[in-house]
Amino acid sequence: MSYLESLKVFVRVTELGSITAGGRDLRMTPAVASKRIKELETRLGVRLFNRTTRKLTATEAGEVYFEYAVRVIEALEASEAVIAGISGRPRGVIRVSAPLGVGRRIIAPHIPEFQRRYPDVEIRLRLSDRKLDMMNDRQDVAFFIGVLEDSNLKFRKIADCDRLFCAAPAYLKAHPPPTTPEDLLGHHCLLLRYPRAPEYFWTASTPDGPRKLEVSGNFDADDGDVLLSWALAGHGIANVPRFEAVRYLATGALVEVLADTPPVPVSFGCLYPHRRFQDPKVQTFLEFMLPACQRSVAAAAQAGGNAQSAE
Repeated sequence: MSYLESLKVFVRVTELGSITAGGRDLRMTPAVASKRIKELETRLGVRLFNRTTRKLTATEAGEVYFEYAVRVIEALEASEAVIAGISGRPRGVIRVSAPLGVGRRIIAPHIPEFQRRYPDVEIRLRLSDRKLDMMNDRQDVAFFIGVLEDSNLKFRKIADCDRLFCAAPAYLKAHPPPTTPEDLLGHHCLLLRYPRAPEYFWTASTPDGPRKLEVSGNFDADDGDVLLSWALAGHGIANVPRFEAVRYLATGALVEVLADTPPVPVSFGCLYPHRRFQDPKVQTFLEFMLPACQRSVAAAAQAGGNAQSAE
């Protein structure tokens, strides 16, 4: 392994605070990652990390070295991007993240065709409904559904994303359907939660403006598909994107509630650091994926409409 690749190992281990996590991110075993760190320490004649049984932290020398190592890697990536632009052949790794359900149904199906067209580009797709830190996780592109917060990231919208409250007929038979947003406070709400998540709430659109509701329920998960399956099984009320629920509404497996005061709409799109859009492979990926995802969202909505018409 080259000195530059050892630098990459050192940077990821520092960012993730773990040799195991850093090695896994770079597709190598902890033993190999540890060996690369030791080789760097021998080369430099200093210890780069303080190690305990519970955590790994950079020494003072390690912190200084990290700053320069990041600059070296970024400079190399920038030079490779320039060369790729000149050659007209995108190449390299693109790290992509997406929510679980959207990633499975909207994003992942298009990746093989992109890779077929651009065989020198490697896509590393990571799916999670947890909120990611793009900079610390070194993601190039993050697909996103939600309300966009102020940030130093660029945002490209794919589609407006209406949401709805819905439940299975069996649940609504056993529990009086809500007639006002406040009624949700007395229902079993299926909550998307993950470790260290902020205080949880739903926001309904009302004639008087957005209404924040501190809902609760007996079920929560960090996977939106699990919540949808619980809703289908009659365990509570879900708050989901309309395009993901439309096929179940069409068959009657789910019923929309509070249609006049739905959840506030959100945006579906992708985030990326400003500097990444200067990279030809990221530009090419976005130019391919955005219209492909728009077609998939439209097809999902159309399929639901067709199923309803067929009935």
